[in-house]
Amino acid sequence: MSTPTLSLPEWIVLTLLDEEPAHGFAVAQLTAEDGAIGRVWHVPRPIVYRAADRLTAAGLLHVAGTEAGDRGPQRSILGATDTGADAVADWLDRPVAHVRDLRSEFLVKLALLTRRDRALDHLVAAQRAVIAPMEPALARRRAAAEGFELILAAWRHENARAALRFLDDLT
Repeated sequence: MSTPTLSLPEWIVLTLLDEEPAHGFAVAQLTAEDGAIGRVWHVPRPIVYRAADRLTAAGLLHVAGTEAGDRGPQRSILGATDTGADAVADWLDRPVAHVRDLRSEFLVKLALLTRRDRALDHLVAAQRAVIAPMEPALARRRAAAEGFELILAAWRHENARAALRFLDDLT
């Protein structure tokens, strides 16, 4: 079974439920604006529940049990299937493709890996290997640009340089 294309909120929900089976409300607390993961990337509660439904339908999550709700019906406790756990392991080790994704996906991966007490060196090195070749290409594009293209090229080049400094600081 191949893993369907997942959005960042879906990856976050899947990874948290692979970490420890829980009900949707518990995941929503972690992804709230002031939550452990929400401080990095906020996932609103309705999106958490929608992601859980989609991940269950895709065979990446399963109902691991139920518990009584505080004021309502039983809550389903969701956990990752073996396929879901394998997908999470692959995703957590995969660097992002673009500098712009460092602020979102890469930082979330660092937060999720840290929650698992996993070393970050492998992902940071892999991420640096993706970003490093971009910097000289962006510098050349910047040197040849004019007008607004120069502004855009300068922005992209400076972001790549900052990303490399950030990655170097992590090691």
